Amino acid sequence: MANPKRAERATTTAGPVVGFAGDRVIQWRSIPYARPPVGPLRLRAPQPPAPWSMARYCDQFGFAAPQRRIYAMRGIGKFQPVSEDCLTLNVVAPATVSEQPLPVLFWIHGGAYMMGTSAAYNGTHLARRGCIYVSANYRLGALGCMDLSSLSTPEYPIESNLFLRDLVMALQWVRDNIANFGGDPDSVTIFGESAGAHAVMTLLATPAARGLFSGAIIQSTTVGLVRSAAEAADFAVQLAALLGAGPQDGAEAVMHAEGPRLVAAVEQMLQASTAETVGLAPFGPAVDGDYLPRDPVQAMARGEANPVPLIVGNTADEARTFTRGPLAYMPLTEPLIEEMLAVAEPAVGQQIRAAYPGYPGRDACIQLGGDRFFTAGGWQVAEAHSQHHPTYVYRYDYSPRTLRWLGYAGAHGTDVLALFDLYRGKLGRLLTLAGDRRSSLRISDDLQTRWLAFAATAKPGDDWPQYVDPERAIKVFDRAARVEADPAAARRLAWQEFDRAG
Repeated sequence: MANPKRAERATTTAGPVVGFAGDRVIQWRSIPYARPPVGPLRLRAPQPPAPWSMARYCDQFGFAAPQRRIYAMRGIGKFQPVSEDCLTLNVVAPATVSEQPLPVLFWIHGGAYMMGTSAAYNGTHLARRGCIYVSANYRLGALGCMDLSSLSTPEYPIESNLFLRDLVMALQWVRDNIANFGGDPDSVTIFGESAGAHAVMTLLATPAARGLFSGAIIQSTTVGLVRSAAEAADFAVQLAALLGAGPQDGAEAVMHAEGPRLVAAVEQMLQASTAETVGLAPFGPAVDGDYLPRDPVQAMARGEANPVPLIVGNTADEARTFTRGPLAYMPLTEPLIEEMLAVAEPAVGQQIRAAYPGYPGRDACIQLGGDRFFTAGGWQVAEAHSQHHPTYVYRYDYSPRTLRWLGYAGAHGTDVLALFDLYRGKLGRLLTLAGDRRSSLRISDDLQTRWLAFAATAKPGDDWPQYVDPERAIKVFDRAARVEADPAAARRLAWQEFDRAG
């Protein structure tokens, strides 16, 4: 007997929602998981949504978090409107009902903690393979990803790590509601890329998130985005100054600033901070001693992180994405790299240079810069988490010939093309005109199947061994997948020495 069709109407703890069917899935868009963080709720911890009794139609995307319009692009010529009323999530489920509750994949979008939207990622292909796909918006920039709590006053209280609190509340919504959409609340895997991966990494070390997910996937996390309380306080003062206020009236200034003014101010801060200190950014989680007690990697190394299995990995040449255009802000030239290495002992700096044959040539500089700001983060996480819990590591090498010709072979984000099935769409057909259609679909199927297997069984396949010392096995995704033992050992050890000295 064929499985019955899933109803478009579902019940949540706040009220009934109605989705829409199409392409063998049912989707619900922009379900509120918290009250709009506006007015007196700006810069405060999220609050549960106000209940409703009439059916809420969830067939359209609502707002992205405040950011520049270009960053909220959903497609060519398509831009999502922005508003502080952005704390919503999306659910995609197979149209047919499974006999057993399905595993849940919870996606956290990236964007340097200052841009992006969940609406840009279509999870229908993953849902059709047998999961419930959830994606959530969270507050960005000054309104969510800067710790301004040092400016807090009795009249204008401000709480720390607001974006983390948003994501925890979204995961609590999943725990309380996902069974009504066909999902298993005890089988939730969080996954994300870039800043979204960094958020996944941080949630592993967030006590309030403990028990809300059973697995995690970290795709191209980065280093240097965790702020100390002192660093966060300094950035808060800088933001207040840009708004024409001092530390004493900074909270009032931030509370009353218009959204576009805050967006412009944080972009000014980003430009100033990266110009002054290579790689420094004002956005990211802050170790506040309370909501985030410890640096996430340190928490993993001490065995304090959420005890769940983990996949962590990077693309082969992360920094290729940042060599031109508006994203060209990474240290990828010899002068900037030497400025970065100047803080290390001479022997450590020389060890790093020696790990990149051809340095200071352009390709070696790009590889070095990408390792420093992305791949080294994956190495840190793998080394720390694997000491206590099952950990699987990958490197994503695949790129169609068109991307290689354009200079983006193995670039940051190329794994997302396969994971979200973009090779089967219009963009994918353009990228594979040179004869890569078959290989691109094969690697897309492979990556999606493994992510789903991990969500369902905590293992990404019998041919993918755990990452353990001393073998440090890594799954390499390319035209032919393979397993290699610690393939970048010299680079990994060099950056390990750099971080240990720092």
